[in-house]
Amino acid sequence: MMPRPVLLLFLLVILMITSQFEWKQQITNELESSSDISQKQQQSPHREEIVKEKIILSQEKTIQRLNEFIQSLQQQLLLCRGNENTTTGSAAATSFTSSPLDEIQRQLMLED
Repeated sequence: MMPRPVLLLFLLVILMITSQFEWKQQITNELESSSDISQKQQQSPHREEIVKEKIILSQEKTIQRLNEFIQSLQQQLLLCRGNENTTTGSAAATSFTSSPLDEIQRQLMLED
């Protein structure tokens, strides 16, 4: 058998070698996980920007639809007022001479 100090030294060397392998493995795992985290952090702002752009586009479409709806309602209002004026006979001439947009602006100024 080997003398006791040599056996202890041999065990110590084996322990050091195996622990170094474990440390290297831990270090590489930590490095990989930190690189994954940094990649996710870089992708996160890009995703947020895409979501913000989609929200903005959706809001712009909604605003456009609302503007079209308002225009339609204003034209209907003008038609109703025009019909009311022609039945009373008081403003039939102004409804034929002004365009619908001019009439809308005139009505809005009168209401303010």
